[in-house]
Amino acid sequence: MKYYLTFILFILFNVACHAQERLPFDGIDYPFNVQYADLQNGQTIAYHDTGSGDDTLVLIHGLGSYMPAWSMNIDALSESHRVIVLDLPGYGKSTKTAERFSIPFFAESVIMLMNELEINAASIIGHSMGGQIALYIAAQHPGRVAGLVLSAPAGFEQFSEQDKMAFGATVSPEAIAMTPEQMIRQNMLATFHSFPSEAEFMIKDRLQMKDEPGFDNYARAQAESIFAMLNNPVWEMMPDITQPALVVFGGQDALIPNPYLHPDLTTQDVAQDGTERLPNATLKIIDEAGHFVHFEKADVFNETVLEFLNQN
Repeated sequence: MKYYLTFILFILFNVACHAQERLPFDGIDYPFNVQYADLQNGQTIAYHDTGSGDDTLVLIHGLGSYMPAWSMNIDALSESHRVIVLDLPGYGKSTKTAERFSIPFFAESVIMLMNELEINAASIIGHSMGGQIALYIAAQHPGRVAGLVLSAPAGFEQFSEQDKMAFGATVSPEAIAMTPEQMIRQNMLATFHSFPSEAEFMIKDRLQMKDEPGFDNYARAQAESIFAMLNNPVWEMMPDITQPALVVFGGQDALIPNPYLHPDLTTQDVAQDGTERLPNATLKIIDEAGHFVHFEKADVFNETVLEFLNQN
């Protein structure tokens, strides 16, 4: 009997330890294998490394997002390039223990991952907040960036101090953590012009994240990321970013410009002004696409990006 009880206690102890050692968001299924890299800043980055070729692409997701948001692009891009897709610190399966999340911190983490993978230079493809991070990397580490693909990038739209106060009155980790299911679905639908069934997994995963280890820190990372974009603008840096750049927007982007703070602006206004500020950039606006233009119109996006990369 004594040995039986000892065995049961051993099993319960190991189950408890396993539960404590669960990795962030390990209950969320990704459609590809995930690898991990320990960075010099103490973060562990989850990433996917696929494809081959002389040129490397690094894909950076946007606010509140994760690696699978690129699932409609990875296969096409990796046919001719090495593709590195990552979860930023605070997001997805990466650790979420940073003292503070900021654009410089995210940029530093991307560079550290490139160092770990022995990537000297890469073309950076960034969506939304990932686009602003890509611009920051290009400005601060120009030798590490061969080119830029900016998909509905943050950083093009300008915000006043009054605008920042409006965000401060509504954005908090607690509010993000307590977002009800109906609002989560509405928020996701708003990022598309016509929500495709292939994107349903994003809603499912976001709902499941509430039960995953690290969710509270994910909510904190998301809230701090909003203020990171506001407080670390790249507008003044952009004229000095000389790498070839492709800017892609969905013609029906409902998030850029902010419809509540800047109702008089259009997506085309913001896209054109930002593109003209970059010395070596071209603009592609894809019709019948929203903020997730790279997912919603993946075929057109992939073809446009590959043509740009082949020309540069």
